[in-house]
Amino acid sequence: MTARRDIEAITERIRQRSRPGRERYLGRIAEASNRTANRAVLSCGNLAHGFAVCSPSEKLALGADKVPNLGIITSYNDMLSAHQPFETFPALIKDAAREAGGIAQVAGGVPAMCDGVTQGQPGMELSLFSRDVIAMAAAIGLSHNMFDAAVYLGVCDKIVPGLVIAALTFGHLPAVFIPAGPMTTGLPNDEKAKVRQLYAEGKAGRAELLEAESKSYHGPGTCTFYGTANSNQMLMEIMGLHTPGASFVNPGTPLREALTREAAKRALAITALGNAYTPVGRMIDERSIVNGVVGLHATGGSTNHTIHLIAMAAAAGIAITWQDISDLSEAVPLLARVYPNGLADVNHFHAAGGLGFLIRELLDEGILHEDVQTVWGEGLRPYAVEAKLGADGGVVREASPRESGDEKVLAPFNKAFQATGGLKVLSGNLGHAVIKTSAVKPERRLVEAPAKVFDSQQGLNEAFKAGTLTGDFIAVIRFQGPKANGMPELHKLTTVLGILQDRGQRVALVTDGRMSGASGKVPAAIHVTPEAVEDGPIARIHDGDIIRLDAEAGTLEVLVPAGDFALRRTADADLIGNEFGFGRELFAGFRQLVGRADHGASAFGTA
Repeated sequence: MTARRDIEAITERIRQRSRPGRERYLGRIAEASNRTANRAVLSCGNLAHGFAVCSPSEKLALGADKVPNLGIITSYNDMLSAHQPFETFPALIKDAAREAGGIAQVAGGVPAMCDGVTQGQPGMELSLFSRDVIAMAAAIGLSHNMFDAAVYLGVCDKIVPGLVIAALTFGHLPAVFIPAGPMTTGLPNDEKAKVRQLYAEGKAGRAELLEAESKSYHGPGTCTFYGTANSNQMLMEIMGLHTPGASFVNPGTPLREALTREAAKRALAITALGNAYTPVGRMIDERSIVNGVVGLHATGGSTNHTIHLIAMAAAAGIAITWQDISDLSEAVPLLARVYPNGLADVNHFHAAGGLGFLIRELLDEGILHEDVQTVWGEGLRPYAVEAKLGADGGVVREASPRESGDEKVLAPFNKAFQATGGLKVLSGNLGHAVIKTSAVKPERRLVEAPAKVFDSQQGLNEAFKAGTLTGDFIAVIRFQGPKANGMPELHKLTTVLGILQDRGQRVALVTDGRMSGASGKVPAAIHVTPEAVEDGPIARIHDGDIIRLDAEAGTLEVLVPAGDFALRRTADADLIGNEFGFGRELFAGFRQLVGRADHGASAFGTA
């Protein structure tokens, strides 16, 4: 089935806008395809270094260019629960490659920071920039030109987007992404949130809070709420970069191992040495990017991807905008409720039918482009499946169930939770912003109230402790954009604003910082662009100004006479404390070069 007319119209608009950049990009990767992995043209010294630790038979095969060589880019470390399982993956991949008649080498490692550890800490100011560092680190690993394809081991927030940027930069190589899966279900996320609120109110101690957090984040695998990490996994599958059904299988299980081995063999099967050559730069096109945006809306995914998808697409010469994302939101219904958009976690979503069910529902209604290329072959329909362990220990796939296992978690198309997607772009005299509506009750999507202005999340939290956050208000947290301090996530605000809302106050948030996929029940206009340090209007807001945030109408306005507002002097902030410590001094160049949030907040420029 072809995509519905409105979906195709938006795709065509993107295609036309992207044509010059896309043509240049495709020309570059076509030229690179003629040079890549032709190991016979490497000097003897080049080759000797490249396969020094290989076995004699592997050296002979690589020297003669007889077998495909698979490069492994890994983001393994013990700091991220989601990435710890990758410790054993290279050995599995190497063994699977040998079984398939190929060779695999770890080409390089990339940094991977845990946003959960750095929330509210100075290290969070490196988080967004780590995406571009990851792309560069992966490029260093692949620059050796020893590889016929690459597999990418990554799960979490900035890691997957960075790896995608690298994969598309080396778009002449086939690329398969291999996930590690979510941790098993622990303390329910809503119970954890309740303890956080009690702690913030002084009604629970640190020991109780630590116990609740530890029961929630308790073992190997991705955190189970539907934040950026699990949104990443959805994107990789719906864009065809995973093998079908791979995203949400728990680590340490026989099926997870079988999927990993299968992915390695598939990567070897689609190199230029075989008959199914699938360079990722050609595979990922405008339709694939639109499918990713559709999946984001249908699942109520992370707001971070309103930044990351723009940067990822730009790496393939494709130019998408917030307006494209917003227009797609109007066409895509919300079919999933996973915390913080509901009470279920991602394991419950998977058990209810998961991505296979969701992809089939969207394909049947023409909301997704079916006529795409994936690492599995032609068309997206083969992803409307459930992966299971076969009797021989391999992967078998069955058609996804016709009915949801739990319609409170995963709805069929005709019973969508809401008619539009989970994300919305806001516009008005404060610029542009993004809001995640899927977790916000409809009656709370319009807030008109006086501003309370802060230059940090700490400032608001101190005001809460002092008891000065009374009445209805809209918190304005500025000087949190990419040029100011790297655009950290501001999750320390979530609990405080949630408490005030529960007390009956009408509250909202406006910020040029980020909140990510964990954005909750309080309406939050985030990624405000232009940011404060670029003389954005957010820097001219005063305490007491009336702000109107209307998520249904898609507007964000300060209700001050236009002439008076324009004549105001923009506020200054002392950012010297954000320039040093915890490695921040090393990222001064990034703060100078980074683009706007609505352009992907990248140091690499736009498509």
